[in-house]
Amino acid sequence: MKIGIIGTRGIPNNYGGFEQFAEIVSKYLVEMGYSVYVYSSHNHQYQEAMLNGVHIIHCKNPEEKIGTVGQFIYDFNCIRDARRRKFDIILQLGYTSSSVWHRFMPKKSVVTTNMDGLEWKRTKFSKPVQRFIKYAEKLAVKNSDHLISDSVGIQKYIEQSYEKDSTFIPYGADLFDEKNQDLSILESLNLEKYGFNLLVARLEPENNVETIIKAHVKDAPALPLVVVGKTDTPLGQKLVREFGEKKNIMFIDGLYDKNKLDTLRFFSNVYFHGHTGGGTNPSLLEAMASDALICAHQNEFNQSILNDDAFYFDGLDSLSPYISRKKENYKTYIENNRKKIETTYSWERIAQQYSKHFKKIISAEIKD
Repeated sequence: MKIGIIGTRGIPNNYGGFEQFAEIVSKYLVEMGYSVYVYSSHNHQYQEAMLNGVHIIHCKNPEEKIGTVGQFIYDFNCIRDARRRKFDIILQLGYTSSSVWHRFMPKKSVVTTNMDGLEWKRTKFSKPVQRFIKYAEKLAVKNSDHLISDSVGIQKYIEQSYEKDSTFIPYGADLFDEKNQDLSILESLNLEKYGFNLLVARLEPENNVETIIKAHVKDAPALPLVVVGKTDTPLGQKLVREFGEKKNIMFIDGLYDKNKLDTLRFFSNVYFHGHTGGGTNPSLLEAMASDALICAHQNEFNQSILNDDAFYFDGLDSLSPYISRKKENYKTYIENNRKKIETTYSWERIAQQYSKHFKKIISAEIKD
């Protein structure tokens, strides 16, 4: 079976969630016997035609020169190329800049779309952009042959909003092994093992970053809060101005070495996850896989993953009881979340679910 994957800037991953997904899952699919092609930007650092048995197709991406509009042109170039590839299935990761080109999708390929989270709810977007993303979502639902939801919450949303079924396949993570620890990150930041709390997030309002920081400033716990996320956002700049001089708040302006990031998660005391958006959040799974003790925002997306194995907050005052909890007293939470990665969210299992999905939808096409 020949699979084309569109919707990423390319592999190997040096950007984000869907790129990580494409790199890992495509490798597993090749091992299962699939012929897999992943679309990449023409200016991606990796210029080879193959990676781990996966074909890489480089397409022109003018995003660096002309900004966001370039994403739409890049997606169009990928779809135009796909018309001549005779893919059995096109796996579309996300929809924001690709669903507008639905008329150009190859007619003989089955299109299945991973619907991502509720992107139109993100407060970093202006109201007109939010309206456009919601429109793009409608186009993706209407024009895809099949839909994939990476969380039960998104699956319910699609069913309730569009009366459409979708296949639930979550995101994945790899268990963090002690042999991959990089203690240099602790040394460089002068941090002690289990001697700090941690927050890893885009510094955007919907991630409750300001609330979590204010709680640490208000209660002044003995342990500092380390905030990992690029500070070049409007909120990030505001937070650095207001709290950058506080002794118990430490800003790290982005950290992309996964071993170092997982080492911070592993040796943190309490890990705060303030995300309110939909979908199975990759950083939450990576925290679970890194033996973090998690305090998460109380919403159906986080609760459907963590269940009773986390603390929950819904505002500034509700954070106070958890800031000074000791990780060593909650080993059951940590062990249960680690088991979830092994049994539900391992990348190998996710790839197997995608394989099952592909076989099912191709079989349905043959019957029709």
